[in-house]
Amino acid sequence: MATADIARTVVGIIGNVISGALFLSPVPTFIEIWKKRSVEQFSAIPYLAMVVNCMVWTLYGLPMVHPHSILVVTINGSGSVLALIFIALFLIYSDGKKRLKVILCLLLELLFIAALTFVTLTQVHTFKKRSEIVGTVCILFNIMMYASPLSVMKLVIKTKSVKYMPFFISLASFGNGVAWTTYALIRFDPFITIPNGFGTLLAVAQLVLYATYYKSTQRQIAARNATKEVNLSHVMVGNATQPSSKPNH
Repeated sequence: MATADIARTVVGIIGNVISGALFLSPVPTFIEIWKKRSVEQFSAIPYLAMVVNCMVWTLYGLPMVHPHSILVVTINGSGSVLALIFIALFLIYSDGKKRLKVILCLLLELLFIAALTFVTLTQVHTFKKRSEIVGTVCILFNIMMYASPLSVMKLVIKTKSVKYMPFFISLASFGNGVAWTTYALIRFDPFITIPNGFGTLLAVAQLVLYATYYKSTQRQIAARNATKEVNLSHVMVGNATQPSSKPNH
C-alpha cells in the first residue's frame, strides 16, 4: 500500500506540473491584450469555465469531502486564482457592455459554488455522499471543458489544416489526461477517472488529426507564400515598367 501511495503522489505531482503549464497557456493572450489595452474579439468564456471547473475540483479535494486528495486541491486552487486574475485583466480592458456580462456570469458562478459548498458541508454528513455529489458535478464540468476542442477538430477536418490547433497544447492535454487518469486508477476514483479518460481519448484524436493533416498544412502554407511572392513580383515588375510621370526638361 505504501508503494501505491508513493506512486500516486509522484504521478499527482507530475499532473500538477502539466496542469499548471496548461493553466498558464493563456498568458501570451493576456500579454497581447495588455499591450493593445483592449480585449478586442477575445472571449471570456474559457476563463469563466476555468474558474468554475477549478473551484468545484478544489471543493472535491478538500479533506472533509474526499480525503487524501491534497494534490487535487493544490493544482485546482492555483488554477482558480489564475483564472480570477485572467478575468480581472479581462474586465480592466473590456468595454462597459462586455464587462457587465462577465461580472454577471462570474457572480452566478460564485453563487453556485457557495450554494454547492453550503449544501455539501452542512446537509450531507458522510464522505461517500459528499464525494458523490461534488464528484458528479466535477465530471459534468470537466467533460464540458475537455469537449471544447471538438469545434476546432471539426475545423481541422473541414480545412485539412492544423493551423488553429497548436501541437504543444494538444500534447500537453494528452499528458495531463494520462497523468490524472493514472493517478485515479492507482487508488480507484471514478470521478477523476471518467473525465480524464475522456480527455485522454480526445487528446489522442487531436494528435491523430495533427499527424494526418500536418503535411497538407505545410503544402497550404507553401502555396500561400508562393502566391504572395508571385503577387509581389508582379507589383515590382509593374512599377518598374510604368512610365515616369515626371516631365522631360
